[in-house]
Amino acid sequence: MTQFRLNLAASAVLVVLFSASFPSSLGALVQPGTQSAPDNSAQNKDQGLTADNQANAKADRLTTANIRKAIIADKDLSTYAHNVKIITVNGAVTLKGPVKSEEEKEKVASAAAGVVPADKITNHLTVKQ
Repeated sequence: MTQFRLNLAASAVLVVLFSASFPSSLGALVQPGTQSAPDNSAQNKDQGLTADNQANAKADRLTTANIRKAIIADKDLSTYAHNVKIITVNGAVTLKGPVKSEEEKEKVASAAAGVVPADKITNHLTVKQ
């Protein structure tokens, strides 16, 4: 029974020591101000057409959904490319957001062109630096 109490006491001491040092060690890993914000809201605030402009017409919603499916189906694309904004208003499609390369920019536009004619696509995709 005394061995059990010694093990229990030693475990309790380790828990207290570990929990006391954890916040400071976490602070050493992530320095304030060294990581950029996880969204690009500031970048998009001055742009006129946003996802709020997406029409609620059934045909526009289906167009957006079909383009999104085509983009997601390409597993070679990055997460950035999979998450571009697709805005369809009266059959006209606008693509916005960052992608990793010019090749991805072209692949996303090509996926959209597989759903609607290329002359109905406005490509505002940017290559992330």
